[in-house]
Amino acid sequence: MAEWILFGIVSAIAIGSAVMMVLSRNPIHSALWLVLTFICVAVFFLMVGAQFLFAVQVIVYTGAIMVLFVFVVMLLNPEREAEPLVPRAHRVASLVLSAALLGVLARGIAGRAGLGSITAAPGGITLRDLGRSLYTEWLFPFELASVLLLVAMIGAIVLSRRRL
Repeated sequence: MAEWILFGIVSAIAIGSAVMMVLSRNPIHSALWLVLTFICVAVFFLMVGAQFLFAVQVIVYTGAIMVLFVFVVMLLNPEREAEPLVPRAHRVASLVLSAALLGVLARGIAGRAGLGSITAAPGGITLRDLGRSLYTEWLFPFELASVLLLVAMIGAIVLSRRRL
C-alpha cells in the first residue's frame, strides 16, 4: 500500500513539473522544471528495483544533459522578442488535439490496468545482459541517439555564431 501512495505522490509531482516546464515562459525555469521531472523518473526506476538505471538517470540526464541544456540556453541568450500573435482558431485546435491525445492515453492506460505486473527473471537483469543487449539488439537506436545528440550540439553552435 505504501508503494502505491509513493507512486501517486511521485506521479503527481512528475506530471505537475512537466506541465510547468511546458507552461513556463523563462527557458531557465523550464530547464529547472525538467530537472525535477527527470528526478521523478529516476525515483520510478528506483521503485521498480532498477538501481543502475536510477543512477544513470540521475548522473547522465539530470546532471550532464541538463548542464548542456542550460549552457545552450544561456549561450543563445533568448531575448523576449515580439512573439507573433497566435490566431484563436489555432489555440482552439491545439486544445482539441491535446484533449484527444489525453483521451487516447487514458484509454490505453485503463485498458492495460488489469494485465498485472511484469515479472523479472530470477536474479534480475545484470549489467552484462544490459550491455550485450545494448550493443547487439539495440545498436542502431543507440548509435542513432548519439548522432542525434551530436547534430543538436552542432546546431546549437551554428545558431549561436554571430553573423559578421
